[in-house]
Amino acid sequence: MGGIEIRELEAFLVLAEELHFGRAGERLYVSQSRVSQLLRALEGRIGAPLVERTSRRVRLTPLGESFVGSLRPAYDGLRATLDEARAAARAEVGGVLRIGFQGTVDDYLAQAMALFEEECPGCALELTEIPLSDPFGPVRRQEVDCAVVLLPVREEDLVLGPVFSRQPQTLAVSVRHPFAARESVSAEELADCRLIGVGAGGAPGPAPAYWRLAQAPDHTPELRPIPVGPLVNTLQEGLSLTAADRGAMLLCRSTADYHGRRSSIAFVPVDGLPPSELGLIWHRSHVSPTALAFARAVKGVTPVR
Repeated sequence: MGGIEIRELEAFLVLAEELHFGRAGERLYVSQSRVSQLLRALEGRIGAPLVERTSRRVRLTPLGESFVGSLRPAYDGLRATLDEARAAARAEVGGVLRIGFQGTVDDYLAQAMALFEEECPGCALELTEIPLSDPFGPVRRQEVDCAVVLLPVREEDLVLGPVFSRQPQTLAVSVRHPFAARESVSAEELADCRLIGVGAGGAPGPAPAYWRLAQAPDHTPELRPIPVGPLVNTLQEGLSLTAADRGAMLLCRSTADYHGRRSSIAFVPVDGLPPSELGLIWHRSHVSPTALAFARAVKGVTPVR
């Protein structure tokens, strides 16, 4: 089509009906100058004026009259084809979408789920909490269609979709810990506490070493060693050991806020660490239309990186 944009055709058709740039802009939810810009672009592609505009009125040129008569049926047919495709896509995105998640379902994910249910009313959502020690296994074993996991993700067989929920890291400590009364701690001070880590567990697909080190680093930014604490397979195990003052645990802000009512644990912001981020993943070889639809919903409601 010689690079013609659908928006240019739409603007011309609306202007042909309204014969007024202001009213055309209102219908298109754009400014009057934007309508003029789209029209000039279309006329430039065609090579002749389609509209005559004076201080008193706007009217179509003879070429404009002929063009709108030919364009309208084609444009209406294109819109009908798009509507049919959208309806078919909604019908295809049915059944059940199984989402795995680590930690908690925060406001971002809740909004994404609400948008997904609005866009795909025929699809039910099933949420499954996946262990810290096996973030990628449920997707690989097709126990879930997609999963929300902590970054990083460097697995060749997995697709990393939208990345979101970028938040400062928080240190969970027992209320008896020296850090409990602090307003914040520095990343270098992590060398003064035992950090609870993620274990390999007994799952078929344990978390790789690079991922476990990202959640519980073994050194500070200035390369001071961080003492290794107990290894856990689940978030609840980590929180229980934290409450018992067996070690401290790094958590994202939303998870800390969710568990903030625990009287036995204090949550202290950490300065100097990279923020935590979440990402939506699915398997490269068996992606489902429902997972892709949910990825679009996540992009629609979150500030995605």
